[in-house]
Amino acid sequence: MSLDFRARVDDRGLDVEFAIAPGETVALLGPNGAGKSSVLSLVAGLLHPDSGQVVLNGRTLVSTSDGTDLPPHRRHVALLAQQPLLFPHLTLRENVAFGPRSLGRPRGESRNQADLWLARVGVADLAARKPAEVSGGQGQRAALARALAVDPQLLLLDEPLAALDVAVAPDLRHTLRQLLADRTALLVTHDVLDALLLADRVLVLDHGRIVEHGPTREVLSHPRSPYTAQLAGLNLLSGTWQDDHVVLPDGTTVHGLVAGPPPSSGEPVVATFRPHAVAIYPDQVAGSPRNSFDVQITEIEPLGDLFRVRTERLSADVTAQAVVDLGLAAQMPVRFSVKATEVAIYGL
Repeated sequence: MSLDFRARVDDRGLDVEFAIAPGETVALLGPNGAGKSSVLSLVAGLLHPDSGQVVLNGRTLVSTSDGTDLPPHRRHVALLAQQPLLFPHLTLRENVAFGPRSLGRPRGESRNQADLWLARVGVADLAARKPAEVSGGQGQRAALARALAVDPQLLLLDEPLAALDVAVAPDLRHTLRQLLADRTALLVTHDVLDALLLADRVLVLDHGRIVEHGPTREVLSHPRSPYTAQLAGLNLLSGTWQDDHVVLPDGTTVHGLVAGPPPSSGEPVVATFRPHAVAIYPDQVAGSPRNSFDVQITEIEPLGDLFRVRTERLSADVTAQAVVDLGLAAQMPVRFSVKATEVAIYGL
């Protein structure tokens, strides 16, 4: 299902226009107050534009030119928020079945749909439990099942992993990736991994305007706005999984900790690590660390109390004393070292 969005909300300083192709997942990135949640609210029917229109699969949801304004329950849109927001007095099965029942489907069919979706998100064994009897991650899986059980034409995701423990998020992110493969979705997130692993394209909002847009990897690899540059501060290397490590296109191997289901041999993966996890050596690395990269410094940028040492594809954050002691300068060849425990590996 396609989405065509054009809306202006004067008191929020929002003026945005974009389109989503059928089966495409688009991520909305941007600092707090940029207008991301307002865009979701406009699509869902929780906020009304001063001018513009929103068209889903050829059907007008709202248009200020002709007065069309469908109520939320008639828009065929489902919203998954940060918190599960499940009905506390209903079991997980009853929560998921609520949507189909509200659409007029028979009780038995609705229960079957609920069981099907609970199984697809991995909590079928918890169907008879109430929200208070499951973990936050399990509740969010049930909320995802509830959103999909009504077969929405568009799925809206408002930072669906933000409230989850870091140990739980990778598995649910993997589930989301599978379920979004053939669906049209609009994702709001502050997490670069959500964008990289879930979205085909990204739109970067700032002060109510789109300041960057394009394929996810392209935008994050070549950021053109301060926010995107900050977001893309995460080092990311793409390669393939082989045995117990990542092999980069140039043959370099990277070891780390796999987040989520183990990749299959030959499967494309990404290895990520923070700039502050990188140690810099001017010569050979003492102790033969697990991961090391021969690089050439392109620039050294002040970053608060630290300095960011940039190369063509990697960055490291070091103290001013380290810059002086190592005599770091642009064009200088050095070696970056990263412990395997600092590297997270994600299957694509």
